[in-house]
Amino acid sequence: MVRTKDPSIRALLIDRAAQMLRTRRPVTLRSLVAGTGASTMAVYTYFGGMEGLWKALRQEGFTRLAAELAKVPATADPVRDLAALSAAYLSNAMDNPDLYRVMFDATFELEDSKAADETLHCLVRGVERAKSAGRFRDDIDPLELAVQGWAIGHGLASLVTTGPLPRQALAHGVPC
Repeated sequence: MVRTKDPSIRALLIDRAAQMLRTRRPVTLRSLVAGTGASTMAVYTYFGGMEGLWKALRQEGFTRLAAELAKVPATADPVRDLAALSAAYLSNAMDNPDLYRVMFDATFELEDSKAADETLHCLVRGVERAKSAGRFRDDIDPLELAVQGWAIGHGLASLVTTGPLPRQALAHGVPC
């Protein structure tokens, strides 16, 4: 008999690992499943082991970011839309600080790097729209400008999520 995997168990283990990171507790096989009702075998069943769990955590961070960026509607003002995408990026980082930190830990591969890359390409398309609308100079490279914007937003988000700056510092970026 073939048993189907229960996606709620996978989600439970991802959320549990993220919560453990948030509270700065070591994430080990046993500590991850403690109190969840899942066995240590569940980590192997759903992730192939701890390395797979870390990959899934990174991917979940990008999945949530992509979902937040997708909520930003395109308006008649592409520059305002870029600001809204930046605000969504910062908001996602603040709402998911544990996953946000893991997203950029290249120690582990992603489950789907193309899906993660799509978050950057969302910004690139926004810059292309603004450039096409004549809001940016013709010599602007959309990828380069998107990466610069991401780097600035990432710096601010990292400084706030890791603690050197208080949440109020977000007012120096795009309001969330």
